[in-house]
Amino acid sequence: MKKVEAIIRKSKFDEVKKALHAIDVNFFSYWDVTGVGNEKQGHVYRGISYSTSDIQRRMISIVISDEFLEPTINSILEAASTGNVGDGKIFVSDIQDAYRIRTRENGTAGIN
Repeated sequence: MKKVEAIIRKSKFDEVKKALHAIDVNFFSYWDVTGVGNEKQGHVYRGISYSTSDIQRRMISIVISDEFLEPTINSILEAASTGNVGDGKIFVSDIQDAYRIRTRENGTAGIN
């Protein structure tokens, strides 16, 4: 099993969610995060300059079986990309085990 964590633009969240549902990744957690990135320039909106050093993003966390890893990553890459600085990052790590509390199933049965 793998854990995929993606930090993406908030504006791309709905597209990423639809792309994940399209490949049958139907359960994941997400939350709003703030980070500091490489983008150094500010943006001007209605005459007011805003710093982009603190970047508002959305983090998605998904635990999947190994065979879903490549399709999941490809779906996120395709849906979240704008081609500009600040599109985000994807991190993949190994998960030793998972348990469904209600049924006490573990392994891939615990996440499906």
